Amino acid sequence: MDGSQSPNPSGPARPPRLWTAEEANARLEELSDLLPQLKGWAVRLGEVHEEVLRLTAFWGRDVDAPDHADHDLKARLDAEWKNLTRRLEESVAGLRAEGIEVKEVESGLVDFYGLVHGEVVFLCWKRGEPSVDFYHTLDGGFRGRRPLPARGRTATPRAPRSGA
Repeated sequence: MDGSQSPNPSGPARPPRLWTAEEANARLEELSDLLPQLKGWAVRLGEVHEEVLRLTAFWGRDVDAPDHADHDLKARLDAEWKNLTRRLEESVAGLRAEGIEVKEVESGLVDFYGLVHGEVVFLCWKRGEPSVDFYHTLDGGFRGRRPLPARGRTATPRAPRSGA
């Protein structure tokens, strides 16, 4: 390996499936419900992290001693951290296994693997948008997104018309 590309151990080597815009649109209601839940878990993780930092800064490692006054609080926070992390990771991994990438939990930015003009791309959707109407290259990102081809807004290549 030349170092210009590093493997992504958490992501698939190739997408598990390619989505059409219509198929992606059919998942938006479910994603619209799931994304706020993921965001809530992420926000709570931040709060738990801050509380653990506060306890650790004040008490040091003593807070982990079984007879420490804040030991039970720290243990509950540690358990909550593990539970929230597990739930987030499982949810995101489940989507990734389907070819859906959660790019940003805060804004609800989601990409579906798809095909446009024979090229594997990301069909791009952001929570609040009515439908999947944009795409970008796999290395392009949100700023590089372009409107999907208008004709039926399918993201799959069309066979050439014969005799026309």
